Amino acid sequence: MNNQDFLVIGSGIAGLFFAYKIAPYGSVTILAKDEPYQNNTFYAQGGIASVALGSDSFESHIQDTLLAGAGICKESVVRNVVTEGPDAINELIALGVGFDRDKSSGEYSLGKEGGHSERRIFHAKDQTGAEIHRALYDHVKNLPNVKILSHHLSIDLITKKNQVSGAYVLNKKTREIQPFSARVTILATGGAGKVYLYTSNPDVATGDGIAMAFRAGAKIANMEFFQFHPTCLYHPLAKSFLITEAMRGEGAVLKNSAGERFMQNYDPRAELASRDIVARSIDAEMKRTGADCVYLDISHRDSEFIKTHFPFIYQRCLSFGIDLTKQAIPVVPAAHYTCGGVVVDEYGATSLPGLYALGEVAATGLHGANRLASNSLLEAVVYAKRATQDITQKLANFPAPEALKGWDHLDTAISEEEVIVSYLWDELRRLMWNLVGIVRSNRRLKLALRRILEIKNETKDYYWKYRVEPDLIELRNLVNVAELVVRSALIRKESRGLHYNLDYPQTDDQNWKKDTLICKTDLV
Repeated sequence: MNNQDFLVIGSGIAGLFFAYKIAPYGSVTILAKDEPYQNNTFYAQGGIASVALGSDSFESHIQDTLLAGAGICKESVVRNVVTEGPDAINELIALGVGFDRDKSSGEYSLGKEGGHSERRIFHAKDQTGAEIHRALYDHVKNLPNVKILSHHLSIDLITKKNQVSGAYVLNKKTREIQPFSARVTILATGGAGKVYLYTSNPDVATGDGIAMAFRAGAKIANMEFFQFHPTCLYHPLAKSFLITEAMRGEGAVLKNSAGERFMQNYDPRAELASRDIVARSIDAEMKRTGADCVYLDISHRDSEFIKTHFPFIYQRCLSFGIDLTKQAIPVVPAAHYTCGGVVVDEYGATSLPGLYALGEVAATGLHGANRLASNSLLEAVVYAKRATQDITQKLANFPAPEALKGWDHLDTAISEEEVIVSYLWDELRRLMWNLVGIVRSNRRLKLALRRILEIKNETKDYYWKYRVEPDLIELRNLVNVAELVVRSALIRKESRGLHYNLDYPQTDDQNWKKDTLICKTDLV
């Protein structure tokens, strides 16, 4: 039997750090839907934000976060995360994370990114996420009561008497579906960037945790706030390759197809404005000029500085024939981060007993209408610690894992109908990109919703008639996420942060300074 005290669904920073903290209190199973490194954490380039320098302050970081969040951050949450940041950084360092240091002083070399008023970004060259994941994974995999299972894709949460008691899981290699029973289930599944045609996210980012929690009855909020990273490499062979915001922090400038800087025309902070503003400005400039992309130029900096600070990006661009020490990089915005998600309290607990959500899958209140750069990794570590604290204090409230009934749905062979899944997957992502992107309108949103509901019904019919395959499970989840994004966007009759609606171009603080909360019962 697959019984464990703690079932962690997801192998990124949130899941691994939680497993590290909770391991002394019981058995832990971590489920990775692919290889353990295939997650948004591993591909995070920029860094993790935390106050460190004498000129910086908690209050400065707090105000930067609140400003980026456009009025709907939960200030108490922001203060908790920011003030607990230094301890989180110290724990990562103690676990072996090698953040960059200044060669002369030996002090940590801190970067600056859009929306930050001070240098406070701890980084490891331009592969910070990979370094954090390496250190955490190397430690956690050796803990005696932690088991990490790769290629295990969760299908649905299991609830008994309104208490989450585990999940049904597909072993992608054996094709066997088994129940995993747990005292506490933790969603650390990351975001849902693959709901859009163009995204910086890896293929695994299909919104699984959000969709499963929603189907189980958990509260979801603020799904209209989908962050588009301003600068992804524009090249036919460069799938999902992000150009870190830290490059703009080190002086890179944005230019249009005529070679002219343009960000100063949209915001006085120019290239260092928050992500929602920069992405929307690039979109507007592309539409104004009719160009397919804009250009990010750091070639005016010393070539050794560029190669030293951005070695991975330098080599990757060079492989496509772009030498960023000599020429500008073609870039476009791409879907990047899910600011909404499963509603949690200050300790990561969801509205369903026995279920916690950590990291990008969760709506904590930290990000509001737009995430401040490099706050996501910080949030994941802080909330993993907070969840551990809460769970260990309440452990007696969570029933011991018990035997669960097996998966009892139909399981017949797939024939040529597999092409339908591929077609629906592609259609969904294209309509989300074209109709529910950086700039929206009521007409586009309503058109998108009609087609999403049709795809939802088609997916449901196929789901019950044929074998439950990974692509079909993920399509089902993406359809749920797409519907949540569109319904949330239709509810918000204003433009705020990452949500810009041509029919409501103004921000209405008096009437709409609140979350867009959706429950499963709202859609029945």
